[in-house]
Amino acid sequence: MPEAYEHLRHPLLRRPVRDIASGTEGELMAVVYEEVGQVCGDPQYKPIAYIRMPSGRELSTAASNVQALG
Repeated sequence: MPEAYEHLRHPLLRRPVRDIASGTEGELMAVVYEEVGQVCGDPQYKPIAYIRMPSGRELSTAASNVQALG
């Protein structure tokens, strides 16, 4: 299991992608293993993707929501 807040390798890094949850398109900048909540006092971690939109702003989403464009 990755360490908390560790950057993860992803085959789509630096490639054009779409967030299937919002339809937002941009470049996948990073995937980081982050705390997303707690269950019975235990932290829960998931891979979170960061997509940079053409405007320069970044959107975070579940890494499982990332889809290659084209």
